[in-house]
Parts: sequence; C-alpha cells; structure tokens
Amino acid sequence: MSYNDRFIRASRKELVDRVPVWYMRQAGRYDPDYRKIKEKYSLLEICKQPELAAEVTLMPIRKLGVDAAILYSDIMNPVASIGIDFDIVANIGPVIHNPIRSAADVERLKPIDVEGDLGHVLETIRILDRELEVPLITFAGAPFTIASYLIEGRPSKNYLRTKELMYSEPAVWHSLMQKLGDMVIAYLRAHVANGGKAFQLFDSWVGALSPADFRKFVLPTIERIFSELSDLQQPKIYFPGVSSGELLPELRNVQADVIGLDWRVSIEEGRRRLNHQYAVQGNLDPTILTAPMSVIESYAAEIIDQGIQEPGFIFNLGHGLFPEASLEKLAELTAFIHSYSEKAIAAQNKGEARHV
Repeated sequence: MSYNDRFIRASRKELVDRVPVWYMRQAGRYDPDYRKIKEKYSLLEICKQPELAAEVTLMPIRKLGVDAAILYSDIMNPVASIGIDFDIVANIGPVIHNPIRSAADVERLKPIDVEGDLGHVLETIRILDRELEVPLITFAGAPFTIASYLIEGRPSKNYLRTKELMYSEPAVWHSLMQKLGDMVIAYLRAHVANGGKAFQLFDSWVGALSPADFRKFVLPTIERIFSELSDLQQPKIYFPGVSSGELLPELRNVQADVIGLDWRVSIEEGRRRLNHQYAVQGNLDPTILTAPMSVIESYAAEIIDQGIQEPGFIFNLGHGLFPEASLEKLAELTAFIHSYSEKAIAAQNKGEARHV
C-alpha cells in the first residue's frame, strides 16, 4: 500500500480525487477493543506506554479506513510538566488538585520539559511515524481551554472562575496565557521534530467568549502560537470548538492552514466568515450518528457537496465521537464519504472540462 497523503494535500488546498476524512476522538470508547484495554489501564497509563498508545492510535486506521491518524493522548498531558497536579476522573474529566487562582499560582508554573517529562509521548510519535501509511496528526490544548480546567479545577459549564480572573485580574490572565502559549509552542515543535505530520490546536471551549473578549483576551496568544510555528512545513489546524461560529471572522490573521468548524455553521458560511483564506474541516453533528444510515449519508452528502465547491476540504465531525457511537456505522460512513466524494469530484471536473 502506498502512502495516502490526501489529508496533507487537502490541508494545503491542493486538488484531491476524493475527500479525506478523519474523526475527532476516533481512538476511543466507541470501539469495543479499546474498552477492553480501558478495563486494565487508565487513559494516562495508556499514554505512558508508547507501544500501547501507538496500538490504540492505529485501531481506527485499520477498522475505519480513515485518511489520517490522531495521536492517542490527552490535552492535559503537558500541564504535568509545568507543575500542575491532576487526574482524569471517570465521568468527570480533568480534576486539578492545585488550581490556578492567583498571581502567585501563575508565577510558580515552570517551563515545560518535553524531552524529560513527556518522552513517552515523543516515543509514541516515533513508533507511529515508522508504522503508519497515513499522516499522523498530533495535538495540543489551546491556552483558553487549558486555562479553563486549571482555574475551575474541573470541567465547567459557565466558566465563572475563569471569566472572573480574566475580567478582574487581566495582568494575571495575560501572564497565564503567555506561559501556556510557551508550553504549547514547545510541545508541538517537539511533536513535529519526532515525526508528527500535522497538528491541531484544540480550543474546545473558547466559544464561551464573545468576539470582543476573544479578541482581547485569547486571540493574541493564538496568533503568537501559529506565528512562532510558521517555519514548520507541516499543516496546522486550529479548531475553535463548539459554538464558535461568531469567532470565525476574528481568525483572519492566524497563520494556520485549516480551520475546524462545528455543526452550527455550514461549510459555505464558515468559508465566507473566514474570507476563503483557509482549508476547512468538519462538520457533521456527532449525534447524527444515532440515526439510520440513510439519514447519516444524506447529511454527509450535503456537507461534501458544499466542501468540494472549493479546494481545501477535510471531512470530520463538528466535535468528538461519543462512546455510544457505532463502529459499524462509522466504517460505513467512511466508505460512503470516499465513494460519494470521488464520484462528485469526478463529475465536477468533467463539467468544468466541458466549459473550457
């Protein structure tokens, strides 16, 4: 089998014969084999065993036939290196034992030591670089999303403490953004140096902010991250998470290649708000996977029809897979995306040729 680079080409707005697809959280709890592994090991324990983490990363490539792998890891992994004590608690998520609540708490954060503290992550990347025949996407959590866990102490619905610090202590907030930005830059640069072929910056919860607050408190750090990594040739994705459609017009100076869209904004409208500058990724509502295949395929076809109107489209979900998703439906959906888009692109190219 030859190397499948459709994801890379689509990220660069190059022509492809069919739409590439991968799914956020594609290595996860919807897979019965993964659930068996989780009976023995926690998420963090899997991450610390490179051979096992690589195997989990490879599972959806073999079972679904997707066009890219996403590193099995967690956005919280690097924060241990900067001095945060946390656990991933079942049915809750990250729980921070020493949350950030003051200037002194921010001051005590130390620079990340990727090689020293996160060598297991880098070894997983090196293993996958040898074994994969599709590109490996690595990732980091974006500073706002990481900060929301560090400040709240656990997942939140209203981000009350986070916004309180942001509004009441802006100097402390910006200091925290600076340190988390430094962490992300060093972490992602190390990923690429060890074989990562693309990376995604997950900003899952930044849609909780207004455009004005995003512009003032978060965007400068996002722009700095991508600017400082702009020398890397690997495709760079920014996913501003759920309910982030109103933030899209703010991203026009971000030096990313791809912007991920959630399902609340169509591919067409997302491109318009982004001034057609970027490749786009998305954006099937994950809950549609509970529907019959005919319904799933109808929604997928509509997204593909919009996506192929311009070069630079990657099919994905508008957020991550959930545990109740069906492995069989995902495999069928992947095959449908490939076959439907291949025919649609061929028909589109044939129509264009007739008009030349």
